[in-house]
Amino acid sequence: MTDLPREPEENVADGAPAGTVTDRSVGLSMDTVNAVEDALEAGHLEAVALIVQDLHAADVADLIETIDPSYRSALIDAIHETLDPEVLTELNDSALEHVVDRIGSESTAAAISELDTDDALDVLDDLDEHLQREVLDRLDAVDRSEIEQALAFPENSAGRLMQRDLIAVPSYWNVGQVIDYLRETEDLPDDFYELILIDANHHPIGTLPLNILLRTRRPIPIGDIMEPDPRLIPVDMDQEEVAYIFQQYDMASVPVIDPTGRLVGVIMHDDIIDVIQEEAEEDIRRLARAGGAGINDSVFQIVRGRSVWLLVNLMTAVIASLVISVFGGTIEQIVALAILMPIVASMGGNAGTQALTVTVRALATRDITASNVLRLVNKELMVSFINGVAFAVLCGVGVYAWFGDLGLGLIILAAMIINMMAAGFSGILIPLGLNRIGVDPALAATVFVTTVTDVVGFFAFLGLAAWLLV
Repeated sequence: MTDLPREPEENVADGAPAGTVTDRSVGLSMDTVNAVEDALEAGHLEAVALIVQDLHAADVADLIETIDPSYRSALIDAIHETLDPEVLTELNDSALEHVVDRIGSESTAAAISELDTDDALDVLDDLDEHLQREVLDRLDAVDRSEIEQALAFPENSAGRLMQRDLIAVPSYWNVGQVIDYLRETEDLPDDFYELILIDANHHPIGTLPLNILLRTRRPIPIGDIMEPDPRLIPVDMDQEEVAYIFQQYDMASVPVIDPTGRLVGVIMHDDIIDVIQEEAEEDIRRLARAGGAGINDSVFQIVRGRSVWLLVNLMTAVIASLVISVFGGTIEQIVALAILMPIVASMGGNAGTQALTVTVRALATRDITASNVLRLVNKELMVSFINGVAFAVLCGVGVYAWFGDLGLGLIILAAMIINMMAAGFSGILIPLGLNRIGVDPALAATVFVTTVTDVVGFFAFLGLAAWLLV
C-alpha cells in the first residue's frame, strides 16, 4: 500500500494528529473578539482588517453580530473593502440591515452579484422592501432578471431555495466528452457533486455522481452508468417537504423542475441544513410562544414579539381566575387572594419559558459567548421589566375595577413586576448554569425556571398581602 503524504509538523496542535481540527480552531474565539474591540477602541482600523482577513465568512458574521453594538459601525467600515460576499448570507436580519445601511446599496449589489442565486435571494429576502428595491435597481440586467424570477415563486418554496447554476449534459455523451467539457468550461458552479442528464426537451432523466464518472473509462456512454429515474422536486414544493426528502434519502443535491417537467435549478444540501435549522427554531419558538425575535434583536423587537403571547396568557389566566371566583361568594377577602394567585404565577411562568427557549436555542447555535453574556442578561432583564410594568399596570387596573380595592390592585402590580423580573433572570441564568456544569439545559431547565417563578410569584403576592392587608 502506498503511504499517503503527511501533513507538515507545524499543523500539529496540543498533541493532536496533523490536520486534526481542534476546539481552538472552531468558531469565533474570545481572544479575537477582544483584539478587535481593543483595536477599534484605539482607532486602528488597519489592524482590525488584518485580524479579520483570515477569518471564515461565518466567523466574520458572528463577529459582527456578537461585538458590542457601539463598535459595529466602525467594524463594518474597517472591513468594508475586503468584505467577503458570503458574510452577508450568514448574518441575521438586524445585523444584515445594519451592514447594508453602512456599506450602501451599490456595494451590496456588487456583493450579491457574486453569490449564487439562492444565496442572493436569501440576502434580499431579509431586507425591507425599500432596501430590497434599491439593491435590485443596482444589479445588472441578467442578475436582476434571475433574482426577480426567483422572487416570483411562493415564499418558503423550492423555487426560493434552488440555485440556477448547475451542470446538465445530454445522456448520449460519453465519459471523455463530459470530462473535457468540465475542464474547458469556465463558468461552472463553485460546488457540485453530481451531473444531471437531460433529454432533448431538457427533462432530467438521470444523475451521475462524480465518483462514478471519474472511475469510468472515457469511451463509456454516460447513459450506461447514470442513476435513472432521479428524485425530482417541483418548483412549488414547500421547503419542509424538501428538507424531509433530503433527510429521508440522504441526498447531496436534487434537481428542481417546473410544471412542464423541464429542469430549472438544483437544491444543494447546505441550503437544506439552513432550512432544517430555521424550521426547528420556528417550532421551538412556537412551542414557547416566544415570538420571532432572537438574542441579537433590539429590546423593542423582543418586547413586540413576546408581548402578544403574554397578553394571550394573561387572558387565559383571567379565565382561570373567573372559574375560581364562582365559589367566592362565601368567603370575604381571602378568596380574592386565591382568585388572583394564578395570574401572578402564570404570567411569570410564561415569561420564564420565553426567556428559557431563546437561551437554550442560542446555546445550541453557539450565539452566546463569554463576550456577550452580560449584555444579554441585561437585555433580558430590561425586556422583563418593560413587559412586567406594562402588564402589571393592566392587571392592577383590572383588579381595582373588579374588586374596587386599590390596595389589592397595587399589591398584584408589585408582585407581577417582581415575578416577571425573576422569570427573565432565571430564564437566562439557569440554562447557562446547567450548560456550564454539563447538564442539558433543554432537558432540565424548564422545571427549575417554573419552580422559581411559582415560588417567587406566590411569595411576593401573598407576602405583600399579608404585610399590607391582613
